Amino acid sequence: MKKLIALTAVAMLASTANAGKKCNGTVILTSKPCQQSQVTSITTAHPAAGPVAAHSAAKPDIVDTAVGAGSFKTLVAAVQAAGLVDTLKGTGPFTVFAPTDEAFAKLPKGTVESLLKPENKAKLQAILTYHVVAGKVMAADVVKLSGAKTVQGQQVDIKVTNGKVTVDGANVLKTDIETSNGVIHVIDSVISPADKDIFDTAVEAGSFKTLVAAVKAAGLVETLKSEGPFTVFAPTDDAFAKLPEGTVANLLKPENKDELVAILTYHVVASKVLASDVVKISSAKTVNGKSASVKVNDAGVMIDSAKVIATEIETSNGVIHVVDSVILP
Repeated sequence: MKKLIALTAVAMLASTANAGKKCNGTVILTSKPCQQSQVTSITTAHPAAGPVAAHSAAKPDIVDTAVGAGSFKTLVAAVQAAGLVDTLKGTGPFTVFAPTDEAFAKLPKGTVESLLKPENKAKLQAILTYHVVAGKVMAADVVKLSGAKTVQGQQVDIKVTNGKVTVDGANVLKTDIETSNGVIHVIDSVISPADKDIFDTAVEAGSFKTLVAAVKAAGLVETLKSEGPFTVFAPTDDAFAKLPEGTVANLLKPENKDELVAILTYHVVASKVLASDVVKISSAKTVNGKSASVKVNDAGVMIDSAKVIATEIETSNGVIHVVDSVILP
């Protein structure tokens, strides 16, 4: 894996002696003396270009760094609307994948305005915390990862191609902007957590038609749409096709519902188990009550006799790992 060339990040702070100071605890970005009438909200600050004031001592925190940069006005406004200012000014450390104003401008017209409304605060919080990882992860560490668990709870996918890094498809433009409570990496798109539950995700995928039919016949739809979290080892349509002829049709009969429930719940774990966790365990207790064996060998990861062929399809209430065979309790 090629190393990421760290880009130098220069914070665009105020050019005058008073720029970056605080009036009554609020950042001001003007050259005039500190007066009540000159207090500037972080949502409306317009930082001047110029070098960091010579007398600046400690690095500013994540929020003040974003304010000072001048290219994160929408992000800062969103952080305030979500009530996350104090969090991102806290001890941390945090790693923030920060979308620029241009990144927010790529969203469909009206999206930002809608998210900033008080009634959409929870959704906005979910999106913003999906851009934050607990801990300080520098560029040299990022390029060694395939994913990172966010404060929101879901995992972002990290890929390195020809020395370029993407986070959930968003290009990393600048790296290692250090702050007093973490580090900022700049990205060119807003990334969003999955908003569909396990059942709806399976339906939308199109390759789990038999599994979806079985879940309906077993009366487990509401379970897989509930809060969870769950981990589902999901057999594809091809996996079900491997079963002896007539098996699926027989299982879907009302009189065989208990047997179908037993089989399906054997594919479900009542917690969120990411791929990085799966490879560290030898068994997983299923909702069925019995444990499925987990083995890692040259062929890959095996759940009983089924091979894991795709991992970490994130959903709003857990994660799906795809298996190539139906496993039986």
